[in-house]
Amino acid sequence: MRIAALRKARGLSQRALADAMQLAGLDIDKNAVQRIESGRRFVTDIELYHFAAYFGVSADALLQ
Repeated sequence: MRIAALRKARGLSQRALADAMQLAGLDIDKNAVQRIESGRRFVTDIELYHFAAYFGVSADALLQ
């Protein structure tokens, strides 16, 4: 999953990404972002949609 790479490219911390997702209406915290990035937690379809919209990429691009 490319969320970590996209987050780092924008200079965001995991907390800043979680905060941005919360502003977009997704109830997620820094610990969930950390677990998703490390592969210890599955990303739901709704989360995937929000991450893709935030980064301006397709869901498929995030899953590569």
